[in-house]
Amino acid sequence: MIIRLDKMIPLPLLEQDITGSEVWGAESILFEQGKTYIIEAPSGRGKTSLLAVIYGIRKDYQGKVYLDQSDIAGYSWKEWSTVRKRKLSFIFQGLELFDNLTALENIQLKNSISNHQSLKRIEEMAEKLEMVDFLQRKAGILSFGQQQRVAIIRALCQPFDYLLADECFSHIDRENSLKAYRVIREECESQGAGLILTSLNGTERLDAHVRLQL
Repeated sequence: MIIRLDKMIPLPLLEQDITGSEVWGAESILFEQGKTYIIEAPSGRGKTSLLAVIYGIRKDYQGKVYLDQSDIAGYSWKEWSTVRKRKLSFIFQGLELFDNLTALENIQLKNSISNHQSLKRIEEMAEKLEMVDFLQRKAGILSFGQQQRVAIIRALCQPFDYLLADECFSHIDRENSLKAYRVIREECESQGAGLILTSLNGTERLDAHVRLQL
């Protein structure tokens, strides 16, 4: 699948200075499946808005967004349901975890939709992210950095053509960020999927096919 943005910009950004952006106002931006894209920008430049538009949860934008040759503006809720189950996975900046469920229950809730990962594989990912000892703890009592790692594992528990990752390392130290990035890339490569990752800064140690400034 190819994601294409044609002169796409969220409406609130039309009133802001977008000088220097390699995305907003561009004639066309292509995201190709199997490639890794890192999008860097300070707060307020529209990183979350970009991913939210692609995922179909923001509709206040100018221009066009295509998944392959289909304009997402015409998608029905059923089509979006299929896309979000099979084509796009999202690591939300706000995480969207259920505080009263354990870390493992949050992960399994997502995994139960498609049974994409085995329990063994989930535990392997948790081991790599140093989260095995926290899987049976309620999500609400975990630190934000631990919650981010739960959200990362959860997002990898479905089939996808692209993983959209919104500042998913913001509260994780550099060493563990690299570990998490390796787990993400490993799963993306196993699915032949693309990765679109947004960050405030500090991604110089993360390898990518394309880097863009918003």
